[in-house]
Amino acid sequence: MKAAERQALEAIAAEMETIPGHTGMYYKNLITGEEFGVREDEAYGAASVIKLPLLLHVLREAHAGRLDMDERLTVTPEDKVPICGALTLFTGPVEADVRTLCRLMISISDNTATNKLIDYATLPGAQAGFEAMGLRVTRLTRKLFDRAASAAGLRNVISLREMGMLLEQLWRGAFVSEAVSREAMDMLRLQQVDHKLNGKICGEADIAHKTGEDDALSNDVGVVYAEQPFVICFAGHDTDVYRWEDLMRRGAYALWRAQED
Repeated sequence: MKAAERQALEAIAAEMETIPGHTGMYYKNLITGEEFGVREDEAYGAASVIKLPLLLHVLREAHAGRLDMDERLTVTPEDKVPICGALTLFTGPVEADVRTLCRLMISISDNTATNKLIDYATLPGAQAGFEAMGLRVTRLTRKLFDRAASAAGLRNVISLREMGMLLEQLWRGAFVSEAVSREAMDMLRLQQVDHKLNGKICGEADIAHKTGEDDALSNDVGVVYAEQPFVICFAGHDTDVYRWEDLMRRGAYALWRAQED
């Protein structure tokens, strides 16, 4: 591992210990295979990062012929939940195909599109798909904004190592097929919620990623296309979001610079 790369990782880890709450990170250099993590195997509140494995489940099922990316679904006013997203802003019913719902779910983190896709894939089907992908910690147990399920203690959770594993498979073109991997990565590159991993890099490197946020919670997981591309995943809950997101921005930038120098 380059000295600058190691120094950047150790600085991130040291600063993490000064930030309150449950925070973790996972890093992997996709060229050298070297890894670094802090509490990377623990369960974290997923927020919208759960949309990444859900997307991959839908793409995998479509590739197998069990779902249809071109099938058109109707989003009714009763389906709509609060933004992020665009669908809740439309008046009346909205018709969209599954591929469009996936793009909305990833690029602008549309919560209504996500819930429609959960209905389409079914919760048991999605969880079985997660397990088939090798996810052991990551769980989708409820739809978004399901207050009754949340009050009952049901949480959607992720593991940073597992998100890193999925991202590496996509980068290598090894998730189902080269075409499926490319379609997923193309969606992740269109991410519009872009103030964390890309907050200091500011478009100087291509980043394929998915964010998540909620009260006192902020996550971002992705691939940074540096000279030596790398996976970087951050998750934190019950934390100081301002300080945590500032560290994500500076940490991703320092790791990118370490690869470019």
